[in-house]
Amino acid sequence: MSINSFGHLFRVTTWGESHGPAIGATVDGCPPGVTIDEGLIQHWLDRRKPGQNKYTTQRREADEVRILSGVFEGKTTGTPVQLMIENTDQRSKDYGDIKDKFRPGHADITYWQKYGIRDYRGGGRSSARETASRVAAGGLAREAIRAIAPNVQITGYMVQMGPHKIDRARFDWAQITANPFWAPDAQAATDWAAYLDKLRKSGNSVGAVIELVARGVPAGIGAPVYGKLDTDLAAACMSINAVKAVEIGAGMDAATLTGEANADEISMGPDGPEYSSNHAGGILGGISTGQDIVVRFAVKPTSSILKPRQTITKSGQATEIITKGRHDPCVGIRAVPVGEAMMACVILDHLLLHRGQVGGQVGENQGLIG
Repeated sequence: MSINSFGHLFRVTTWGESHGPAIGATVDGCPPGVTIDEGLIQHWLDRRKPGQNKYTTQRREADEVRILSGVFEGKTTGTPVQLMIENTDQRSKDYGDIKDKFRPGHADITYWQKYGIRDYRGGGRSSARETASRVAAGGLAREAIRAIAPNVQITGYMVQMGPHKIDRARFDWAQITANPFWAPDAQAATDWAAYLDKLRKSGNSVGAVIELVARGVPAGIGAPVYGKLDTDLAAACMSINAVKAVEIGAGMDAATLTGEANADEISMGPDGPEYSSNHAGGILGGISTGQDIVVRFAVKPTSSILKPRQTITKSGQATEIITKGRHDPCVGIRAVPVGEAMMACVILDHLLLHRGQVGGQVGENQGLIG
């Protein structure tokens, strides 16, 4: 299996399987001198780890990260940073009944078709367990961003569970960490709790939509055509397990607007250009405008459910499948910190690319763009 890496200058390679001894990430290209320790990374992993409430998988993993290389006396050295997270609560026996069957909606069948072999214990590399490695790398990326562009803030939250959306009129940043769904709408969180409880108890699952916002990103990062900031953000989010769609700014709704309505009108403010709206999601022509960068992605329902589904065996025989074990009734909940991590990795990568191409200069007219 190839292509386990992403990024240009800040490059992350993840490794390991859901039910193997450990998972982790090798991070190459992190600038030297970034203050980092395991506790700073652990903070972000604790937001993602399983078993924290009844709305996520009850697999009990501490997700304790170890830094094996690339850090000396509390600072990165510029050499590859190796991050490792041991798996401590695997229950491979839960998957014994499906070792010869394919879960509908799961990568089981495509892995088998491509490689002729699959790790049925939790899905191996296709498991959402792999995303812990991404969150660890994202924790390192955040600290590097803090050193390079300290005004950048990256926040993710859930805006929809199944058919139920938040009310934007009730949007409250303070609510995001006050409920188990990362919802910026307290009433939506209450409603989702009752909705998900019913689904969970029936053995079913549901999808979700996650929104990511990066505030304080300077204008000018990204590049035209093949090096677009939004291209890499979309690819990074699309690579997350179970993601089926990605939007930037107005996204699909942009197709419903006229040119007049879609245009983010520009005026000159005391600190530079100001915009009347942000349909572009903070990116024009692949380059950041200085506005908030807004990305949304849709996560499909968890494929491992207790509802009987029709499928086939490896020999092609028709059969029925019920997946036992511990699974997320809404994997979108734990996708929030994963999305944040991927956004952090991409933004750091583009900050480094920008620095490498144009140094400290941002545009010809510093009074306009700087």
